[in-house]
Amino acid sequence: MSTKRDYYDILTVSKNASFDDIKKSYRKLALKYHPDKNKDSSATEKFKEISEAYAVLSDSEKRSQYDQFGHEGIGSRYTSEDIFSGVDFSELFRNSGFGFGVDTIFEKIFGGASSHREHRGSDVQCNLSLTLEEISSSVTKKIEAPRTESCVVCTGSGAKKGTSPRTCSSCRGSGEVQVTRSAGFARFVTVASCKECNGKGVHIDSPCSKCNGIGLDRKIRKIDVKIPAGIEDGQVLRLRGEGDEVKGGRSGDLYVVISLIPHKIFQRRNSDLIYVKNVEFPILALGSNVKIPTLNGDFKLKIPPGTQAGTIFTISGKGLPDPHSGRKGDEIVQLNVLIPTNLNSRSKKLIKDLEKELT
Repeated sequence: MSTKRDYYDILTVSKNASFDDIKKSYRKLALKYHPDKNKDSSATEKFKEISEAYAVLSDSEKRSQYDQFGHEGIGSRYTSEDIFSGVDFSELFRNSGFGFGVDTIFEKIFGGASSHREHRGSDVQCNLSLTLEEISSSVTKKIEAPRTESCVVCTGSGAKKGTSPRTCSSCRGSGEVQVTRSAGFARFVTVASCKECNGKGVHIDSPCSKCNGIGLDRKIRKIDVKIPAGIEDGQVLRLRGEGDEVKGGRSGDLYVVISLIPHKIFQRRNSDLIYVKNVEFPILALGSNVKIPTLNGDFKLKIPPGTQAGTIFTISGKGLPDPHSGRKGDEIVQLNVLIPTNLNSRSKKLIKDLEKELT
């Protein structure tokens, strides 16, 4: 489990904060903890933490990914360099009053990593609807998920059968070039896609007729997904490597969003199930055994004489498994009195006689 703090908490802003609020808060905190100004031993780590939070929340796409999937969604989709790409820190600290040295600080953030960024396929999302009966125990469901895969005709090369791609002379096949720019005391070295080959690393003179030179084809795959017992509505399951493929890199991930189908007679409250049973007055007054449905068969519930309408009974262990502890919840049964609406003359007389008897 990730031990990272929430990005919004780090920048002391709300989850609906505007970009200007995020920018203002980051600049204030970064000036406070910048190692050139703050000599505390923890200042560098603090500066790195708030800078990462700003890099994610200031980018609309990364922020949306974080809001939906948390740190897991960021770490699975972006490398350290990807997180900071496109952020102009020099603009943020122009006229700050000291040598900012952003390039040195961010070398530490990247941990001395190579300038080459890992290519990664896009993530794919699909929805899966389940019933309460299905999630009452662990179940495996087969789903259909779209994704891009290597073209079967050109085996992913993008070139027509019998031909081969030409290596790009500008980037020497890497698909990326280094761009260096200076801003005051800071020097920024970024990695950008090669414009000559559009980041592909090769030139294709005779493209494949099936994939038009892309090397990838869109397909629908059938995948078995193991569903944990007691899974909650809206929960997201992540299947690593089942997203889009990409040439020269690793596949993205598949995110399965769970949707629970409303049940005809049960309502869910965490791991408990709520069932409302309508019974006739004589049963409440005289007592009886009534049949109560559960997810795995009927249960005989004993109703004592003189039970009041609205009384709640608990059937232990007849709910759903807790997805964290595995302990089964309960079924909560509420008894309501069923008032007859079409009484014949004899029934009316009996009720009047009973009324006289009770008053």
